[in-house]
Amino acid sequence: MSGLRRSLEAYYGDPAREAAMDAFYAPLVRPDDLVFDLGAHVGDRLGSFRRLGARVVAVEPQPLCVRALRALYAGDDRVTVVEAACGARTGPVRLHVNSANPTISTASAGFLRAADGAGGWAHEVWDAEIEVAGTTLDTLIAAHGVPAFVKIDVEGFEDAVLAGLSRPLPALSFEFTTIARDLAERCLDRLTGLGFTGFTVALGDEMAFALPGWRPAGEVAAYLRGLPYEVNSGDVYARTRPA
Repeated sequence: MSGLRRSLEAYYGDPAREAAMDAFYAPLVRPDDLVFDLGAHVGDRLGSFRRLGARVVAVEPQPLCVRALRALYAGDDRVTVVEAACGARTGPVRLHVNSANPTISTASAGFLRAADGAGGWAHEVWDAEIEVAGTTLDTLIAAHGVPAFVKIDVEGFEDAVLAGLSRPLPALSFEFTTIARDLAERCLDRLTGLGFTGFTVALGDEMAFALPGWRPAGEVAAYLRGLPYEVNSGDVYARTRPA
C-alpha cells in the first residue's frame, strides 16, 4: 500500500503537469476518440485522456492499482477498467511485482535480467509473483473497437504487446529504456511491418518531442542507440495517419 500511495501522490495534484500533459496529447487524442491505456497503473495518463474527452479502456494487471482506478473513476461510464496484462496471447501471465515501486512491476523476465546489476536499478526489488489474466490488443479491439491511440507502458513487455496486434492503428506510443534498447528496435521493426510510417520520441516524463517532425523508423532507432545511458527511459510515438 505504501508504494501505491507514493504513486498516487506523485501523479496527482499537480495542475501544471496535468495542463502540460493535456497539451501534449491533444494532437493525438480528440474528443470522442477511443483510447487504450495499457499499463494504466494509477491512471495519470487516463486522467488526461478523459480531460480531452476520450473514451478509455484502461488495462492494468496489478490488483491494488485496479482497485485504485475503479475507485477514482467510479461512475464514469466512459472508462472501462480491464484487470489483465496485455501481451502476445490470451491466458495466464506471471507478473513480477515490485511492492515498493509498483510502477515497474513487469511480466518480462528479460526486463528483470536487464535491470539486474544495471546502474540506477540496483535498489529495485521484485519481491513477489502473482498470476494474472492475459489479453491481447487484437482481443481488446474485438471487444471494444478500434482505438485512435494506444499508450503502452508495460516495463519491458512492449514487444509482446505488439506481437498481439495484427493491424495498423492511427497512432500509439511504447516505452523504451536504455537498459533494453534492443527491445525498442524490435518494436520499431514490428510497427514498420504493420504499416506505421512516422515515428518520434519523448524523453523521460517530458511533455514534448525530442525530435522535430515524424521520422522514419531507422532514424529513431539510431537516435535511441546514441542516447546517454542516464536518460533511462522515454516513449516512442508511432503513427499511420497524417498530422
